[in-house]
Formats: sequence, structure tokens, C-alpha cells
Amino acid sequence: MAHDTTLVLGATGKTGRRVAARLRLRGTPVRTASRSSPARFDWSDPGGWDAVLRGVAAVYVVPPTVPGPVHEFVARAAAAGVRRLVLLSGHGADSWGDSRFGLDMRSAEDAVRGSSLEWTVLRSSNFAQNFDEDVFHAPLLAGELALPAGEVPEPFIDIEDVADAAAAVLTGSGHAGRIYELTGPRSITFPEAVELISRASGRPLAYRRIPPAEYAANLVEQGLGEEDAEHVAEMFVLMASGLLAGATGDLATVLGREPRTFEDYVVRAAAAGAWER
Repeated sequence: MAHDTTLVLGATGKTGRRVAARLRLRGTPVRTASRSSPARFDWSDPGGWDAVLRGVAAVYVVPPTVPGPVHEFVARAAAAGVRRLVLLSGHGADSWGDSRFGLDMRSAEDAVRGSSLEWTVLRSSNFAQNFDEDVFHAPLLAGELALPAGEVPEPFIDIEDVADAAAAVLTGSGHAGRIYELTGPRSITFPEAVELISRASGRPLAYRRIPPAEYAANLVEQGLGEEDAEHVAEMFVLMASGLLAGATGDLATVLGREPRTFEDYVVRAAAAGAWER
């Protein structure tokens, strides 16, 4: 059986759908897999893994929120003849301490890095698109974003850059055994980010800093489990330490160009009506 297909896990997610599109434009055979895709993949159902791995040469891995399955998946991938793994991880994952997210990410990285396959880890900072596609969007539509983040900046990365990097690493050479810390070109604070969005959208938007406990309680009110809400709030405590505040040049190393700026993202999103009510 020919092994020439690239498997994209989490194919309906923020990065997966973008990575798959780029691979198709490159002429790379792609198999997209998720819980809702024709090629069904569920981290909690190993019985379906072998089918999606058949004939696959490379895999884009978006890890689950629990640590164990990645180790078994990597073993299955090696047995199926997969040659390359590219794992999406988090910026500075080795400094996340013993938070649940830290343990989960390090477990996934250990599974990939400990394999006999060609592997690359893409550690991404927070996506700029969180402001229009994810958790920060609804509060901005309501006029105020309240988070436990103050004056420590974050090097937000445009998710389009993450997808470009993933496609390049999945199809190119020279990336085996590398860990890339992918960030935007400069770090900005959350208040600055909201101000830029306000200017671009023409809407009066406010930012308010709140304690982590209050943020966790707000997430629970919105339907998130109490334990998950506490872990999300923990990430803001880690960000406040400044350990993740610095921008890197790794994206330029991968792509040979500078990353898109946060302002670039805001202009595009505002033009598409992202923050119109």
C-alpha cells in the first residue's frame, strides 16, 4: 500500500481546517479526520484509529485534553507505517508547571518526541483569532472583555501563520527533531488588543481586569465545568508571570518571512464584520 497521504486530526477545528486547505493547494493527498468527518476520529475510541492511519505518511496531531491517548496513537501510527508527526503544542509548554494543561501538553510532547518517527513540535502562543472565533468573541460583541490579565504582554500569533508553518513542516525537509516556539512579531497587552479592535471596528469596547477566581466563576456560569474553568484561569496566572511574554523568531525560521502583525489580523477581521452586532 502506498503511504503518501497526510492525515489532519481535528480537521474541523481552527487550525486543522486551515492546514488541510493549504495541503490541498500544494497538491498533497489529504485525509481529514474528526468526530464529525467521514473519516471519523475520536481520541476516546482507539478502535477507529487504524482505519484513518491506513496509507498515511504524515500526521498533523492536535492533542486531546487528556494525556494518555497520544502515546497509544503514536505507537499505532508507527505500526501503520507513518513516517512523520507534527504536533501542535503550546508556547513554552515546558514552563507550564503542574497545571493540568501543562501535564497534558508535556505528555503529548513526550509521546511524539520519544517515538522513532520524524517529529516536529509547533508550540504556538495564543491565537489572535481567539478574539473573533473563540472565547473572547462573545464578550467583545457585548462591549466588554473581562479577564485576569493586566500589563504583562502576550505575543499573539495569527492562526494563518500557524497553518502556514504546519503545512511547511508536514511537506518540507529539515524540520525533524525541532521544537519551534511560534509567536507573533511583538507582544501586546490585552487592554492594547481590545483598543486596537475598538479602533478598527469603530465600536466602543472596554477591557476590565478581574481576579482569576471571578473569571473562573464566570466561565462556570457560561456552562464550563468547574475544574476546567479553574484550569483556564490558571493559564492567566501563568501568563501574568511573564514566562510566556517574549516573541521569538521561529516562524521566520520555518517560513522565511516575518509573522503577520496583530494589526494585520484586526484590519482583516474588522473588514469581514467580525465585531458587528
